[in-house]
Amino acid sequence: MKDNRVSQVLKRMKEDNIPQIIVSDPLAIFYLTGYFLNPGERLYALYLNENGEHKLFVNALFPIEEDLGVEKVIFTDDDDSVGIVAKYVENGKTIGVDKNWPARFLLALMDKCSDSKFVNASYIIDTMRMFKDDEEKELMRKVSLMNDEACEKIIGKITGDKTEKQIASELLKMYEDMGAEDVSFPPIIGMAANGANPHGEPGDRYAKPGDAIIVDIGCKKDMYCSDMTRTVFWKEVSEKGKEVYDIVVEANRRGIEASKPGARMCDIDAACRDYITEKGYGEYFTHRTGHHIGLEDHDYGDVSAVNELVAEPGMIFSIEPGIYLPGEFGVRIEDLVLITEDGCEVLNKYTKDLQVIGND
Repeated sequence: MKDNRVSQVLKRMKEDNIPQIIVSDPLAIFYLTGYFLNPGERLYALYLNENGEHKLFVNALFPIEEDLGVEKVIFTDDDDSVGIVAKYVENGKTIGVDKNWPARFLLALMDKCSDSKFVNASYIIDTMRMFKDDEEKELMRKVSLMNDEACEKIIGKITGDKTEKQIASELLKMYEDMGAEDVSFPPIIGMAANGANPHGEPGDRYAKPGDAIIVDIGCKKDMYCSDMTRTVFWKEVSEKGKEVYDIVVEANRRGIEASKPGARMCDIDAACRDYITEKGYGEYFTHRTGHHIGLEDHDYGDVSAVNELVAEPGMIFSIEPGIYLPGEFGVRIEDLVLITEDGCEVLNKYTKDLQVIGND
């Protein structure tokens, strides 16, 4: 196991009077052990106890030959997996669990350990993961530059005879050829009115002159995620399109400028949102300004009007203001920023200059 991270978890457990926790999120287990497993519907959990009697519960279907520095407790599909876990936990003491542990496991364990109090302990590892160490920072830089390259390439592949779906499919093949492990999320290619849906799915639309095209993409490399958005225009851009684009780019710039140690997340959100509102488009900025990112595209934490959390060095989150005009078009510009000691480092380098493509 990664002893320094496990030690931090145990320290937080002691501070919060949680003597034992069951970590079931595969990414959280990876964060603590360096080993990733997708168990599907089967029980998979790392048990940490303040007394040091840690266990990794894993189905025999998934043989783990590596020495992870923790005793493995193996069971089969014929075994009562929850009952096996119950033999090791200390009934009568508080048990911390993950926020997303399936009810079929949690309720069964609550029934078997009726003398214990169960609490959501996800925040312990979630908040630790908000702060990237030097190795994680380098991995995030690497995958973000890969995503920059993919963004430039896929924008260059957009033609008038390809649908949003076809462009998205080309991107997936491109990521594979570049050595990415997977996408961070299903890519969003949104033309014209489809781009006015912030999370619109690629469809059968073809680009028409004047269309704004949102390209929101991300890939994974070495388990870490990238995420970025650029908006381009096909063949031509209207005055309204240029106006909206310029506003969003400036809002993005202001959000980045506000991203520094000591700034509250709500203040960073306001730096983007207040400018868009000032320009008369406030009602069309319909989502938070950003989200934290790392092992997941949407890690714990956000950049929103209600989050008073203070930015600290090591945090990485997105700055992605947008304006979405129903029935017309949308514009979003997104970069990832790494909070440094005196400001922030922007992880995305691909141009944010207004691009009108398709005229070659």
